[in-house]
Amino acid sequence: MSQFIAQNFVPLMFSGLLIFLLTGIPVAFGLAATGLLFGFVGMEVGLFGSTLFQALPLRVFGIMQNDTLLAIPFFTFMGIILERSGMAEDLLETVGQVFGPVRGGLAIAVILVGALLAATTGVVAAAVISMGLISLPIMLRYGYNRTIATGTITASGTLAQAIPPSLVLIVLADQMGRSVGDMYAGALVPGLLLVALYVAFVAVVAVVKPAWVPALPPEARIYREPNGASGHRSLLILLALCAAAGWAWSQVHGSLMNAWLGRQTAAPGDEILIMSMTVSSLLALLLALLNRALKLGLLSRLAERVTFVLIPPLVLIFLVLGTIFLGIATPTEGGAMGALGALLMATGRRQLSLKLLNQALENTAKLATFVLFILIGSTVFSFTFNAADGHIWVEHLFAKLPGGALGFLIVVNLLVFVLGCFIDFFEIAFIVIPMLVPVAEKLLPAMLPGIPPDSVMIWFGVIIAMNLQTSFLTPPFGFALFYLRSVAAKADYKDRITGQTIPAVTTPQIYKGSIAFIVLQLIMVAAVVAVPAMVVGGIGETTHIDADKALEQMRQEEQPSGPASAGPAASDAFDPMQGFGEPPKK
Repeated sequence: MSQFIAQNFVPLMFSGLLIFLLTGIPVAFGLAATGLLFGFVGMEVGLFGSTLFQALPLRVFGIMQNDTLLAIPFFTFMGIILERSGMAEDLLETVGQVFGPVRGGLAIAVILVGALLAATTGVVAAAVISMGLISLPIMLRYGYNRTIATGTITASGTLAQAIPPSLVLIVLADQMGRSVGDMYAGALVPGLLLVALYVAFVAVVAVVKPAWVPALPPEARIYREPNGASGHRSLLILLALCAAAGWAWSQVHGSLMNAWLGRQTAAPGDEILIMSMTVSSLLALLLALLNRALKLGLLSRLAERVTFVLIPPLVLIFLVLGTIFLGIATPTEGGAMGALGALLMATGRRQLSLKLLNQALENTAKLATFVLFILIGSTVFSFTFNAADGHIWVEHLFAKLPGGALGFLIVVNLLVFVLGCFIDFFEIAFIVIPMLVPVAEKLLPAMLPGIPPDSVMIWFGVIIAMNLQTSFLTPPFGFALFYLRSVAAKADYKDRITGQTIPAVTTPQIYKGSIAFIVLQLIMVAAVVAVPAMVVGGIGETTHIDADKALEQMRQEEQPSGPASAGPAASDAFDPMQGFGEPPKK
């Protein structure tokens, strides 16, 4: 029996973990219990020594010292403050008024607001529930096709998985041992392209099936000028002016930033994009403030509303990401700055209260504790798993797959896709990713010759993040579908504006609405796999230091170079490393 356990220890350990999880025990405790139980079993059968767990307290203490994970409570706090201060409602109303006059405008507004909420709240549940409560009744009121309406809301809510500063990217970077800033830089372009893909899909629907996505009727457009004009012309002029300023900045950004930072290499494209958008946003806010303070009357009501509602959160996000991309701040410091900015924005909106602050702190503490306990449990599990050479077992498991590195990538994506339908992304990141990283580090660099291994692993992490986003939409277990189901009308109701009876939203309609967006997300995952440049092209060059050569150079520099320094003091100097061999000579 002991021999059988020793030979099949790793598969038995996986089976034990599955049994613990099926009992309903919390994942964190299930992971820790599996690691401890099988660690003691391994000791009994002679697989491990009796000192196996002596280093475990140091590993757990090391988790507490992980500065990178501090970014999670900071960004969570920022998102909760912004979401609870009414930002989502104002954004949906304002952006809906901007795009409402065109077919599909409401759906486009939901997608854009979903992207902005993803960059501020970073939590799928908050984004889906907010848009489900606010925008779904409006879309149903004005005759939107139900599958398009529900699919747009659920898909836009899941953008929080892939658009920086995403919590998923922080956790993946930590578990893969890579830079969070590089992970953000790599995910920026794919995330924005996915938003563009969603908007393009709605535009195609508006052309092919215009009745499915009608425009807002004139009576629903609330921001009008005294002469009856919509105010879009003023908004377009302001947009063109700010875009020109952003373009002008992009032309001089490299020279200015390199001189300021003392940098010799060219500025990365994502850094130029973020900082150019920051300049454009700040200019728009400055012009709107001057227009209001001096009562110039140059901006329409719609242009002013868009500026004061949309620009502050944009500036906050651009400043956070910009400081991270420039290397001025770490992701943890950027998160702290974002949390402070959220408090200032809520105060400026006169929405900050002691109740709101208590709710934000309580929810942040809950999420941070949840992540910490899962990480401790996964550390205990991986401690026993690695002691049993489980990573070698996993490597052999994937080494026999057909297709080599590409086959590994396909199987891993299928595995993550399926797991994402059942368990949260935190559990996937803490359980599955550490097992896959050693195999990926050996197999994937061969797929991208000439690209640094660290950049290849960032590419792998972005693929996983995009895949996790896809799994949130997959029927029947996609979490985003459940979130929308919890707030969508379960019975017929009378609309408070039109007085008409609106039929209930059914679960099959929610499931059906997600299918088209699942296809779009899979297309995006395939595009990231096929075109790695959209990820690795945004990552700045990393300077690798050879520690041995550096140490040798330091020794050469410290050696005496002249005859005056060759006296007794130099020859009789005490060498501290001699304490490990002969005693030092006097």
